[in-house]
Amino acid sequence: MKTEQQNEVSRPSASAGSGISWLTFGFSGGLLVVFVLVAMIDVDLLSRSVTAAYLWSTRMFGAYWQLLLLATFMLGIYVALSPCGRAILGNVKTPEISTFKWFSIIMCTLLAGGGVFFAAAEPMAHFIAPPPLHGVPAASAEAVYPALAQTYMHWGFLSWAILGSLTTIIFMHLHYDKGLPLKPRTLLYPIFGDRAITSWIGSVVDAACVLAVVAGTVGPIGFLGLQVSYGMADLFGTSDSFVTQSTIIVFLIGVYTVSTVSGIHRGIQLLSTFNVVLALFLMAFVLLAGPTAFIVDGYVQSTGMAISRFFPMATFRADVAWLDQWTVFFWGWFLGYGPLMAMFIARISNGRRIREMILSVSVVAPIVTMFWITIVGGSGIAFELENPGVISAPFEGFNMPAALLAITQQLPLGFLISVLFLVLTTIFVATTGDSMTYSISMVMTGTDNPPPLLRIFWGVIMGVVAIILVSIGSGGISALQSFIVVTAVPVSLILLPSLWFGPKYAKKIGEAQGFS
Repeated sequence: MKTEQQNEVSRPSASAGSGISWLTFGFSGGLLVVFVLVAMIDVDLLSRSVTAAYLWSTRMFGAYWQLLLLATFMLGIYVALSPCGRAILGNVKTPEISTFKWFSIIMCTLLAGGGVFFAAAEPMAHFIAPPPLHGVPAASAEAVYPALAQTYMHWGFLSWAILGSLTTIIFMHLHYDKGLPLKPRTLLYPIFGDRAITSWIGSVVDAACVLAVVAGTVGPIGFLGLQVSYGMADLFGTSDSFVTQSTIIVFLIGVYTVSTVSGIHRGIQLLSTFNVVLALFLMAFVLLAGPTAFIVDGYVQSTGMAISRFFPMATFRADVAWLDQWTVFFWGWFLGYGPLMAMFIARISNGRRIREMILSVSVVAPIVTMFWITIVGGSGIAFELENPGVISAPFEGFNMPAALLAITQQLPLGFLISVLFLVLTTIFVATTGDSMTYSISMVMTGTDNPPPLLRIFWGVIMGVVAIILVSIGSGGISALQSFIVVTAVPVSLILLPSLWFGPKYAKKIGEAQGFS
Protein backbone atom coordinates (compact mmCIF):
# COMPACT_ATOMS: atom_id res chain seq x y z
CA MET A 1 0.00 0.00 0.00
CA LYS A 2 1.31 3.40 -0.88
CA THR A 3 2.04 5.92 1.81
CA GLU A 4 0.05 9.12 1.94
CA GLN A 5 3.09 11.07 0.77
CA GLN A 6 3.42 8.83 -2.28
CA ASN A 7 -0.28 9.26 -2.95
CA GLU A 8 0.17 13.02 -2.84
CA VAL A 9 2.87 12.83 -5.48
CA SER A 10 1.27 10.32 -7.81
CA ARG A 11 -2.34 11.34 -7.42
CA PRO A 12 -4.43 11.30 -10.60
CA SER A 13 -5.80 14.56 -11.82
CA ALA A 14 -9.46 15.44 -11.67
CA SER A 15 -9.76 14.39 -15.24
CA ALA A 16 -9.10 10.84 -14.15
CA GLY A 17 -12.54 10.85 -12.64
CA SER A 18 -14.24 12.86 -15.35
CA GLY A 19 -16.58 11.49 -18.01
CA ILE A 20 -19.45 9.17 -17.19
CA SER A 21 -18.38 6.13 -15.20
CA TRP A 22 -20.32 3.41 -17.01
CA LEU A 23 -19.33 0.73 -14.50
CA THR A 24 -20.83 2.79 -11.67
CA PHE A 25 -23.83 3.61 -13.82
CA GLY A 26 -24.41 -0.02 -14.80
CA PHE A 27 -23.94 -1.45 -11.32
CA SER A 28 -26.20 1.00 -9.50
CA GLY A 29 -28.78 1.21 -12.29
CA GLY A 30 -28.77 -2.55 -12.83
CA LEU A 31 -29.50 -3.35 -9.19
CA LEU A 32 -32.27 -0.76 -9.19
CA VAL A 33 -33.83 -2.39 -12.27
CA VAL A 34 -33.62 -5.82 -10.61
CA PHE A 35 -35.32 -4.42 -7.51
CA VAL A 36 -38.20 -2.98 -9.55
CA LEU A 37 -38.61 -6.15 -11.63
CA VAL A 38 -38.79 -8.37 -8.53
CA ALA A 39 -41.31 -5.94 -7.00
CA MET A 40 -43.47 -6.18 -10.13
CA ILE A 41 -43.27 -9.99 -10.22
CA ASP A 42 -43.69 -10.80 -6.51
CA VAL A 43 -43.81 -7.87 -4.08
CA ASP A 44 -44.40 -10.19 -1.12
CA LEU A 45 -41.21 -12.10 -1.89
CA LEU A 46 -39.35 -8.81 -2.18
CA SER A 47 -40.75 -7.57 1.13
CA ARG A 48 -39.79 -10.78 2.93
CA SER A 49 -36.29 -10.72 1.48
CA VAL A 50 -35.71 -7.05 2.28
CA THR A 51 -37.11 -7.51 5.80
CA ALA A 52 -34.75 -10.41 6.45
CA ALA A 53 -31.78 -8.42 5.15
CA TYR A 54 -32.93 -5.40 7.12
CA LEU A 55 -33.09 -7.32 10.40
CA TRP A 56 -29.68 -8.88 9.77
CA SER A 57 -28.19 -5.45 9.05
CA THR A 58 -29.60 -3.81 12.16
CA ARG A 59 -28.64 -6.69 14.47
CA MET A 60 -25.09 -7.04 13.13
CA PHE A 61 -24.27 -3.37 12.61
CA GLY A 62 -26.67 -1.47 14.88
CA ALA A 63 -24.25 -0.99 17.77
CA TYR A 64 -21.45 -0.04 15.35
CA TRP A 65 -23.69 2.56 13.70
CA GLN A 66 -24.54 4.07 17.07
CA LEU A 67 -20.86 4.41 17.98
CA LEU A 68 -19.95 5.69 14.50
CA LEU A 69 -22.48 8.53 14.65
CA LEU A 70 -21.50 9.42 18.20
CA ALA A 71 -17.78 9.47 17.38
CA THR A 72 -18.37 11.51 14.22
CA PHE A 73 -20.26 14.18 16.16
CA MET A 74 -17.77 14.36 19.04
CA LEU A 75 -14.71 14.53 16.78
CA GLY A 76 -16.41 17.10 14.56
CA ILE A 77 -17.04 19.39 17.53
CA TYR A 78 -13.44 18.94 18.65
CA VAL A 79 -12.17 19.94 15.20
CA ALA A 80 -14.52 22.92 15.02
CA LEU A 81 -13.37 24.30 18.36
CA SER A 82 -9.66 23.65 17.72
CA PRO A 83 -7.40 26.33 16.17
CA CYS A 84 -7.70 24.68 12.74
CA GLY A 85 -11.43 25.41 12.86
CA ARG A 86 -10.59 28.92 11.66
CA ALA A 87 -9.15 27.61 8.37
CA ILE A 88 -11.02 28.20 5.11
CA LEU A 89 -12.16 25.25 3.01
CA GLY A 90 -11.98 25.18 -0.78
CA ASN A 91 -10.09 27.27 -3.29
CA VAL A 92 -11.68 30.70 -2.76
CA LYS A 93 -11.26 33.18 0.09
CA THR A 94 -14.91 34.22 0.44
CA PRO A 95 -18.08 32.10 0.24
CA GLU A 96 -19.76 31.80 -3.15
CA ILE A 97 -23.26 31.75 -1.62
CA SER A 98 -24.68 34.11 1.01
CA THR A 99 -24.96 32.64 4.49
CA PHE A 100 -28.77 32.68 4.59
CA LYS A 101 -29.12 30.98 1.21
CA TRP A 102 -26.34 28.50 2.06
CA PHE A 103 -27.99 27.56 5.34
CA SER A 104 -31.40 27.38 3.65
CA ILE A 105 -30.06 24.84 1.13
CA ILE A 106 -28.56 22.77 3.94
CA MET A 107 -31.77 22.78 5.99
CA CYS A 108 -34.01 21.84 3.07
CA THR A 109 -31.69 19.20 1.64
CA LEU A 110 -30.96 17.38 4.89
CA LEU A 111 -34.30 17.77 6.66
CA ALA A 112 -36.35 16.68 3.62
CA GLY A 113 -39.99 15.67 3.65
CA GLY A 114 -39.53 13.35 6.59
CA GLY A 115 -38.95 16.41 8.71
CA VAL A 116 -42.61 17.38 8.26
CA PHE A 117 -44.49 14.10 8.56
CA PHE A 118 -42.14 12.63 11.18
CA ALA A 119 -42.18 15.93 13.09
CA ALA A 120 -45.92 15.42 13.52
CA ALA A 121 -45.97 11.66 13.92
CA GLU A 122 -42.90 10.62 15.89
CA PRO A 123 -43.52 12.64 19.07
CA MET A 124 -47.07 11.29 19.12
CA ALA A 125 -45.77 7.74 18.63
CA HIS A 126 -43.39 8.09 21.58
CA PHE A 127 -46.10 9.78 23.66
CA ILE A 128 -48.61 6.93 23.32
CA ALA A 129 -45.89 4.22 23.43
CA PRO A 130 -42.94 5.66 25.41
CA PRO A 131 -39.41 4.43 24.55
CA PRO A 132 -38.17 1.79 27.03
CA LEU A 133 -35.26 3.91 28.26
CA HIS A 134 -37.49 6.54 29.83
CA GLY A 135 -39.87 4.32 31.81
CA VAL A 136 -42.89 6.66 31.94
CA PRO A 137 -46.63 5.86 31.73
CA ALA A 138 -48.10 5.96 28.21
CA ALA A 139 -50.10 9.01 27.14
CA SER A 140 -49.42 10.77 30.42
CA ALA A 141 -48.07 14.19 31.37
CA GLU A 142 -44.82 12.44 32.33
CA ALA A 143 -44.48 11.10 28.76
CA VAL A 144 -44.48 14.52 27.07
CA TYR A 145 -40.86 15.59 27.46
CA PRO A 146 -39.32 12.13 26.91
CA ALA A 147 -41.34 11.84 23.68
CA LEU A 148 -39.92 15.09 22.36
CA ALA A 149 -36.41 14.38 23.65
CA GLN A 150 -36.32 10.99 21.92
CA THR A 151 -37.45 12.60 18.66
CA TYR A 152 -34.69 15.19 19.08
CA MET A 153 -32.18 12.34 19.34
CA HIS A 154 -33.32 10.86 16.03
CA TRP A 155 -33.39 14.14 14.12
CA GLY A 156 -30.72 16.03 16.06
CA PHE A 157 -26.99 16.36 16.49
CA LEU A 158 -25.88 12.84 15.54
CA SER A 159 -27.99 12.47 12.41
CA TRP A 160 -26.91 15.86 11.07
CA ALA A 161 -23.22 15.34 11.86
CA ILE A 162 -22.98 12.10 9.86
CA LEU A 163 -24.42 13.89 6.82
CA GLY A 164 -21.71 16.49 6.51
CA SER A 165 -18.89 17.28 8.91
CA LEU A 166 -15.71 15.19 8.86
CA THR A 167 -16.47 13.72 5.44
CA THR A 168 -17.04 17.19 3.99
CA ILE A 169 -13.54 18.20 5.11
CA ILE A 170 -12.05 15.20 3.30
CA PHE A 171 -13.97 15.93 0.12
CA MET A 172 -13.07 19.61 0.11
CA HIS A 173 -9.38 19.00 0.77
CA LEU A 174 -8.93 16.21 -1.78
CA HIS A 175 -11.14 17.82 -4.44
CA TYR A 176 -10.32 21.51 -4.25
CA ASP A 177 -6.74 21.26 -2.95
CA LYS A 178 -5.59 18.02 -4.61
CA GLY A 179 -7.73 17.86 -7.74
CA LEU A 180 -9.38 14.49 -7.06
CA PRO A 181 -12.89 13.80 -8.38
CA LEU A 182 -15.92 14.67 -6.27
CA LYS A 183 -17.01 11.06 -5.83
CA PRO A 184 -17.54 8.78 -2.80
CA ARG A 185 -14.44 6.78 -3.81
CA THR A 186 -12.35 9.80 -2.88
CA LEU A 187 -13.11 9.06 0.79
CA LEU A 188 -11.00 5.90 0.46
CA TYR A 189 -8.11 7.57 -1.38
CA PRO A 190 -6.12 8.08 1.85
CA ILE A 191 -6.14 4.28 2.32
CA PHE A 192 -6.00 2.77 -1.17
CA GLY A 193 -4.30 5.59 -3.05
CA ASP A 194 -4.70 5.68 -6.84
CA ARG A 195 -6.55 2.36 -6.85
CA ALA A 196 -9.50 3.98 -5.09
CA ILE A 197 -9.78 6.45 -7.98
CA THR A 198 -8.89 4.43 -11.07
CA SER A 199 -9.81 0.80 -10.35
CA TRP A 200 -13.03 -1.16 -10.07
CA ILE A 201 -12.89 -0.68 -6.30
CA GLY A 202 -13.83 2.95 -6.75
CA SER A 203 -16.68 2.10 -9.10
CA VAL A 204 -18.16 -0.38 -6.62
CA VAL A 205 -17.87 2.18 -3.81
CA ASP A 206 -19.57 4.85 -5.92
CA ALA A 207 -22.33 2.48 -7.02
CA ALA A 208 -23.08 1.37 -3.45
CA CYS A 209 -23.43 5.00 -2.34
CA VAL A 210 -25.56 5.93 -5.36
CA LEU A 211 -27.85 2.94 -4.79
CA ALA A 212 -28.33 3.93 -1.14
CA VAL A 213 -29.26 7.48 -2.08
CA VAL A 214 -31.56 6.40 -4.92
CA ALA A 215 -33.37 4.05 -2.53
CA GLY A 216 -33.57 6.76 0.09
CA THR A 217 -34.86 9.36 -2.39
CA VAL A 218 -37.28 7.23 -4.43
CA GLY A 219 -38.92 6.12 -1.18
CA PRO A 220 -39.84 9.66 -0.03
CA ILE A 221 -40.94 10.57 -3.58
CA GLY A 222 -43.33 7.63 -3.61
CA PHE A 223 -44.51 8.24 -0.06
CA LEU A 224 -45.12 11.88 -0.91
CA GLY A 225 -47.46 10.80 -3.70
CA LEU A 226 -49.35 8.56 -1.27
CA GLN A 227 -49.44 11.07 1.56
CA VAL A 228 -50.32 14.20 -0.40
CA SER A 229 -53.01 12.24 -2.25
CA TYR A 230 -54.45 11.25 1.14
CA GLY A 231 -54.28 14.87 2.28
CA MET A 232 -55.99 16.19 -0.84
CA ALA A 233 -58.74 13.62 -0.49
CA ASP A 234 -59.27 14.69 3.11
CA LEU A 235 -59.18 18.42 2.36
CA PHE A 236 -60.71 18.67 -1.10
CA GLY A 237 -62.64 15.42 -1.50
CA THR A 238 -60.54 14.31 -4.48
CA SER A 239 -60.02 10.67 -5.30
CA ASP A 240 -57.21 9.02 -3.35
CA SER A 241 -56.25 6.88 -6.33
CA PHE A 242 -53.20 5.86 -8.32
CA VAL A 243 -54.01 8.53 -10.90
CA THR A 244 -53.87 11.25 -8.25
CA GLN A 245 -50.75 9.78 -6.68
CA SER A 246 -48.89 9.50 -9.97
CA THR A 247 -49.99 13.02 -11.00
CA ILE A 248 -48.49 14.40 -7.80
CA ILE A 249 -45.23 12.53 -8.45
CA VAL A 250 -45.07 13.77 -12.07
CA PHE A 251 -45.53 17.33 -10.80
CA LEU A 252 -42.78 16.75 -8.26
CA ILE A 253 -40.46 15.36 -10.96
CA GLY A 254 -40.99 18.51 -13.00
CA VAL A 255 -40.25 20.81 -10.06
CA TYR A 256 -37.01 19.20 -8.86
CA THR A 257 -35.73 18.42 -12.38
CA VAL A 258 -36.10 22.02 -13.49
CA SER A 259 -34.48 23.09 -10.23
CA THR A 260 -31.47 20.80 -10.58
CA VAL A 261 -30.93 21.66 -14.25
CA SER A 262 -30.90 25.38 -13.49
CA GLY A 263 -28.11 24.73 -11.01
CA ILE A 264 -27.12 25.47 -7.45
CA HIS A 265 -26.99 29.23 -7.87
CA ARG A 266 -30.48 29.46 -9.37
CA GLY A 267 -33.14 26.76 -9.01
CA ILE A 268 -31.79 24.85 -6.00
CA GLN A 269 -31.03 28.07 -4.16
CA LEU A 270 -34.38 29.71 -4.97
CA LEU A 271 -36.44 26.63 -4.09
CA SER A 272 -34.64 26.20 -0.77
CA THR A 273 -34.99 29.87 0.13
CA PHE A 274 -38.72 29.83 -0.63
CA ASN A 275 -39.17 26.69 1.44
CA VAL A 276 -37.35 28.13 4.44
CA VAL A 277 -39.42 31.33 4.29
CA LEU A 278 -42.63 29.28 4.16
CA ALA A 279 -41.42 27.09 7.04
CA LEU A 280 -40.58 30.17 9.13
CA PHE A 281 -44.04 31.60 8.45
CA LEU A 282 -45.73 28.36 9.52
CA MET A 283 -43.52 28.10 12.61
CA ALA A 284 -44.45 31.64 13.64
CA PHE A 285 -48.14 31.07 12.98
CA VAL A 286 -48.35 27.82 14.96
CA LEU A 287 -46.28 29.30 17.78
CA LEU A 288 -48.58 32.31 18.12
CA ALA A 289 -51.93 30.74 17.23
CA GLY A 290 -51.31 27.34 18.80
CA PRO A 291 -50.46 26.23 22.35
CA THR A 292 -47.71 28.83 22.78
CA ALA A 293 -46.81 28.23 26.43
CA PHE A 294 -46.81 24.46 25.93
CA ILE A 295 -44.49 24.77 22.92
CA VAL A 296 -42.03 27.04 24.73
CA ASP A 297 -42.01 24.97 27.93
CA GLY A 298 -41.77 21.75 25.94
CA TYR A 299 -38.82 22.99 23.91
CA VAL A 300 -36.85 24.21 26.93
CA GLN A 301 -37.57 21.19 29.12
CA SER A 302 -37.14 18.60 26.37
CA THR A 303 -33.88 20.17 25.18
CA GLY A 304 -32.55 19.94 28.73
CA MET A 305 -33.63 16.30 28.91
CA ALA A 306 -32.12 15.55 25.49
CA ILE A 307 -28.79 16.97 26.66
CA SER A 308 -28.80 15.30 30.09
CA ARG A 309 -29.74 11.93 28.57
CA PHE A 310 -27.72 12.40 25.41
CA PHE A 311 -25.23 9.60 25.99
CA PRO A 312 -27.76 7.13 27.48
CA MET A 313 -30.03 7.60 24.45
CA ALA A 314 -27.14 7.49 21.97
CA THR A 315 -25.76 4.22 23.40
CA PHE A 316 -29.00 2.50 24.48
CA ARG A 317 -28.90 -1.21 23.59
CA ALA A 318 -31.27 -2.81 26.14
CA ASP A 319 -34.18 -3.35 23.72
CA VAL A 320 -32.94 -4.43 20.30
CA ALA A 321 -36.43 -4.89 18.84
CA TRP A 322 -37.34 -1.30 19.69
CA LEU A 323 -34.01 -0.05 18.32
CA ASP A 324 -34.62 -1.87 15.03
CA GLN A 325 -37.85 0.08 14.58
CA TRP A 326 -36.51 3.46 15.66
CA THR A 327 -32.94 4.55 16.43
CA VAL A 328 -31.05 2.01 14.35
CA PHE A 329 -33.52 2.40 11.48
CA PHE A 330 -32.91 6.15 11.42
CA TRP A 331 -29.14 5.70 11.70
CA GLY A 332 -29.12 3.32 8.75
CA TRP A 333 -31.28 5.73 6.76
CA PHE A 334 -29.03 8.71 7.42
CA LEU A 335 -25.84 6.71 6.90
CA GLY A 336 -27.04 5.72 3.45
CA TYR A 337 -27.23 9.40 2.54
CA GLY A 338 -23.88 10.23 4.20
CA PRO A 339 -21.34 10.33 1.33
CA LEU A 340 -23.52 12.12 -1.24
CA MET A 341 -24.85 14.61 1.28
CA ALA A 342 -21.26 15.40 2.28
CA MET A 343 -20.37 15.82 -1.39
CA PHE A 344 -23.24 18.24 -1.87
CA ILE A 345 -22.31 20.26 1.20
CA ALA A 346 -18.72 20.36 -0.07
CA ARG A 347 -20.01 21.66 -3.39
CA ILE A 348 -21.91 24.57 -1.81
CA SER A 349 -19.43 25.38 1.00
CA ASN A 350 -16.47 26.64 -1.02
CA GLY A 351 -14.93 29.50 0.96
CA ARG A 352 -16.50 28.58 4.33
CA ARG A 353 -14.45 28.13 7.48
CA ILE A 354 -14.21 24.65 8.98
CA ARG A 355 -15.75 25.89 12.23
CA GLU A 356 -18.66 27.57 10.45
CA MET A 357 -19.41 24.52 8.34
CA ILE A 358 -19.29 21.99 11.19
CA LEU A 359 -21.18 24.06 13.77
CA SER A 360 -23.84 25.05 11.22
CA VAL A 361 -24.48 21.46 10.19
CA SER A 362 -23.91 19.65 13.50
CA VAL A 363 -25.26 22.16 16.03
CA VAL A 364 -27.28 25.06 14.60
CA ALA A 365 -29.32 23.02 12.10
CA PRO A 366 -30.24 20.40 14.75
CA ILE A 367 -31.33 23.12 17.19
CA VAL A 368 -33.59 24.61 14.51
CA THR A 369 -34.89 21.12 13.70
CA MET A 370 -35.66 20.44 17.36
CA PHE A 371 -37.69 23.64 17.60
CA TRP A 372 -39.55 22.71 14.41
CA ILE A 373 -40.38 19.30 15.90
CA THR A 374 -41.70 21.00 19.03
CA ILE A 375 -43.82 23.38 16.95
CA VAL A 376 -45.50 20.57 15.03
CA GLY A 377 -45.26 17.47 17.20
CA GLY A 378 -45.46 19.37 20.49
CA SER A 379 -48.69 21.01 19.38
CA GLY A 380 -50.07 17.58 18.56
CA ILE A 381 -49.28 16.33 22.07
CA ALA A 382 -50.86 19.44 23.60
CA PHE A 383 -54.05 18.90 21.61
CA GLU A 384 -54.06 15.22 22.58
CA LEU A 385 -53.69 16.01 26.29
CA GLU A 386 -56.55 18.48 26.08
CA ASN A 387 -58.82 16.17 24.08
CA PRO A 388 -57.63 12.52 24.17
CA GLY A 389 -58.02 10.79 20.81
CA VAL A 390 -58.15 13.92 18.67
CA ILE A 391 -54.68 13.18 17.26
CA SER A 392 -53.99 9.59 18.31
CA ALA A 393 -57.17 8.22 16.70
CA PRO A 394 -56.38 9.50 13.18
CA PHE A 395 -52.74 8.49 13.73
CA GLU A 396 -53.68 4.87 14.50
CA GLY A 397 -51.71 2.46 12.32
CA PHE A 398 -48.89 5.03 12.01
CA ASN A 399 -50.86 7.13 9.54
CA MET A 400 -48.45 10.06 9.32
CA PRO A 401 -50.43 12.35 6.96
CA ALA A 402 -53.54 11.84 9.08
CA ALA A 403 -51.59 12.89 12.18
CA LEU A 404 -50.29 16.01 10.46
CA LEU A 405 -53.73 17.04 9.20
CA ALA A 406 -55.30 16.31 12.57
CA ILE A 407 -52.83 18.72 14.15
CA THR A 408 -53.16 21.50 11.58
CA GLN A 409 -56.95 21.34 11.60
CA GLN A 410 -56.98 22.11 15.32
CA LEU A 411 -55.47 25.52 14.54
CA PRO A 412 -57.24 28.71 13.44
CA LEU A 413 -57.54 28.80 9.63
CA GLY A 414 -57.01 25.04 9.80
CA PHE A 415 -57.88 24.38 6.16
CA LEU A 416 -55.42 26.97 4.82
CA ILE A 417 -52.66 25.90 7.20
CA SER A 418 -53.20 22.25 6.22
CA VAL A 419 -52.81 23.13 2.54
CA LEU A 420 -49.65 25.14 3.26
CA PHE A 421 -48.15 22.22 5.19
CA LEU A 422 -48.78 19.93 2.22
CA VAL A 423 -47.09 22.50 -0.04
CA LEU A 424 -44.19 22.71 2.38
CA THR A 425 -43.79 18.93 2.45
CA THR A 426 -43.84 18.74 -1.34
CA ILE A 427 -41.13 21.38 -1.67
CA PHE A 428 -39.07 19.70 1.06
CA VAL A 429 -39.05 16.49 -0.99
CA ALA A 430 -38.34 18.51 -4.14
CA THR A 431 -35.29 20.16 -2.55
CA THR A 432 -33.97 16.74 -1.60
CA GLY A 433 -34.74 15.45 -5.09
CA ASP A 434 -32.89 18.27 -6.85
CA SER A 435 -29.82 18.13 -4.60
CA MET A 436 -29.56 14.35 -4.74
CA THR A 437 -30.10 14.33 -8.51
CA TYR A 438 -27.26 16.84 -8.75
CA SER A 439 -25.07 14.75 -6.42
CA ILE A 440 -25.70 11.47 -8.26
CA SER A 441 -24.76 13.19 -11.50
CA MET A 442 -21.56 14.42 -9.84
CA VAL A 443 -20.75 10.84 -8.88
CA MET A 444 -21.22 9.70 -12.47
CA THR A 445 -18.84 12.33 -13.84
CA GLY A 446 -16.58 13.34 -10.95
CA THR A 447 -17.13 17.03 -11.75
CA ASP A 448 -18.95 19.62 -9.64
CA ASN A 449 -20.96 20.83 -12.65
CA PRO A 450 -22.40 17.68 -14.28
CA PRO A 451 -24.13 17.82 -17.69
CA PRO A 452 -27.80 18.90 -17.62
CA LEU A 453 -28.94 15.85 -19.61
CA LEU A 454 -27.45 13.54 -16.97
CA ARG A 455 -29.26 15.44 -14.22
CA ILE A 456 -32.53 15.18 -16.17
CA PHE A 457 -32.05 11.44 -16.64
CA TRP A 458 -31.55 10.69 -12.94
CA GLY A 459 -34.30 13.07 -11.87
CA VAL A 460 -36.82 11.48 -14.22
CA ILE A 461 -35.74 7.88 -13.59
CA MET A 462 -36.13 8.20 -9.81
CA GLY A 463 -39.64 9.58 -10.26
CA VAL A 464 -40.57 6.87 -12.75
CA VAL A 465 -39.36 4.16 -10.36
CA ALA A 466 -41.46 5.74 -7.61
CA ILE A 467 -44.55 5.67 -9.83
CA ILE A 468 -43.95 2.01 -10.74
CA LEU A 469 -43.60 1.04 -7.08
CA VAL A 470 -46.69 3.04 -6.10
CA SER A 471 -48.66 1.22 -8.80
CA ILE A 472 -47.72 -2.06 -7.14
CA GLY A 473 -48.93 -0.85 -3.75
CA SER A 474 -47.43 0.63 -0.63
CA GLY A 475 -45.46 -2.61 -0.10
CA GLY A 476 -43.05 -1.76 -2.92
CA ILE A 477 -42.29 1.70 -1.54
CA SER A 478 -41.97 0.35 2.01
CA ALA A 479 -39.53 -2.31 0.83
CA LEU A 480 -37.40 0.29 -0.92
CA GLN A 481 -37.48 2.52 2.15
CA SER A 482 -36.19 -0.38 4.25
CA PHE A 483 -33.64 -1.29 1.60
CA ILE A 484 -31.68 1.90 2.29
CA VAL A 485 -30.89 0.48 5.74
CA VAL A 486 -29.41 -2.59 4.05
CA THR A 487 -27.31 -0.43 1.73
CA ALA A 488 -26.07 1.46 4.81
CA VAL A 489 -23.89 -1.55 5.70
CA PRO A 490 -21.21 -0.96 3.02
CA VAL A 491 -21.68 2.81 3.18
CA SER A 492 -20.99 2.86 6.92
CA LEU A 493 -17.68 1.09 6.28
CA ILE A 494 -16.80 3.68 3.64
CA LEU A 495 -17.45 6.43 6.20
CA LEU A 496 -15.36 4.86 8.97
CA PRO A 497 -11.92 6.21 7.84
CA SER A 498 -13.26 9.77 8.13
CA LEU A 499 -12.91 9.47 11.92
CA TRP A 500 -9.14 9.57 11.40
CA PHE A 501 -8.63 11.46 8.17
CA GLY A 502 -11.22 14.20 8.78
CA PRO A 503 -9.38 15.66 11.80
CA LYS A 504 -6.00 14.93 10.15
CA TYR A 505 -6.83 16.91 7.00
CA ALA A 506 -8.41 19.69 9.05
CA LYS A 507 -5.13 20.05 10.93
CA LYS A 508 -3.17 20.01 7.67
CA ILE A 509 -5.40 22.72 6.15
CA GLY A 510 -5.10 24.77 9.34
CA GLU A 511 -1.31 24.51 9.43
CA ALA A 512 -1.06 25.54 5.77
CA GLN A 513 -3.08 28.67 6.58
CA GLY A 514 -1.27 29.45 9.83
CA PHE A 515 -3.96 28.14 12.21
CA SER A 516 -2.21 25.48 14.26
